[in-house]
Amino acid sequence: MTLARVAHAVWEQKESNQSSNTKGLTMSEHHPESKHEVRIHIDQHKYESPNPTTGAALYILGKVASGLELYREVTGNHEDQPIDNGPEIVHLKEDEHFHSGPPKTYTIFVNGQKKTINKKMISFAEVVALAYPTPPTGDNILYTVSYEDGPHSNPQGPLMEGQSVYIKNGMIFNVTATDKS
Repeated sequence: MTLARVAHAVWEQKESNQSSNTKGLTMSEHHPESKHEVRIHIDQHKYESPNPTTGAALYILGKVASGLELYREVTGNHEDQPIDNGPEIVHLKEDEHFHSGPPKTYTIFVNGQKKTINKKMISFAEVVALAYPTPPTGDNILYTVSYEDGPHSNPQGPLMEGQSVYIKNGMIFNVTATDKS
């Protein structure tokens, strides 16, 4: 069994566990128009992969080292697109190129302080921890978080406890801690 088929089998198992209505169906059966494999290149090595596939399957297929991220190469004056190492569906094109590399870093500002992170999303709890590395003491502390200059999908607004938000370079977070007593 080829590595591509092993990676695809991992995806199929996850997919069959997620939906009882489609249990046992392969990716090709979900999308009958896509019953073939395509040749792709990961880190300048040639592979055959089912199309469509998942990000997780591409990471396995390309043997992407732990701590690295996989990027889809794009043309022109655009940044290569990161591929999530997860169950999201990735549609491939014949002879498409991917490469691995360190995760992209983002510079954000939390309460006026410059912070560098290497994730595309940040949670309420993570923003609060960046704002208050040594949290105020007491059981009655209420944190509020707002942000601005975010990406088009979420340019500004409040960030509520339990939520996460996509980030971009230069995004501004304002965090306040208030004693509720």
